[in-house]
Amino acid sequence: MKTIYDFSVKDADLKEISLKNYKDKILLIINVASHCGLTYQYEGIENIYKKYKEDGLEVLAFPCNQFAFQEPGTNEEIKKFCDIKYGVTFKIFNKINVNGSKSEPFYQFLKEQLPGVAGTTQIKWNFTKFLVNKNGEVIERFSPQAEAEEIEAGIKKLL
Repeated sequence: MKTIYDFSVKDADLKEISLKNYKDKILLIINVASHCGLTYQYEGIENIYKKYKEDGLEVLAFPCNQFAFQEPGTNEEIKKFCDIKYGVTFKIFNKINVNGSKSEPFYQFLKEQLPGVAGTTQIKWNFTKFLVNKNGEVIERFSPQAEAEEIEAGIKKLL
């Protein structure tokens, strides 16, 4: 069976990263945007990351400009924004598409593994979150509105 570890992605510096590097880690994978009403969630996500990174949590943030063009910046601008505004220390990756014919293959995999409401595989908005266990299996999908406390409860179940 295919797992998340069968994919490679590019980080914000366009360096190819094998997701095998995250084997035996709990992953929180999020499509993010800097100019969204939900951007404040960076703060709660960063707090969760700091709290559980020693226990094996990794946050993988993928900027996406597909929803109302709310992530127009370059990778460098996005990383700078995340650092200055929210003190983000988790990894920011290359800007990607999460829907459509040009969507990132590993995002297609995430959506197929755990469809959303009514079985739709489409990502509805910025800050949709996927929780992946230490075996690379997609365990939970959170809506864009899911707050840090709800996500934290899911992470605790996997520790």
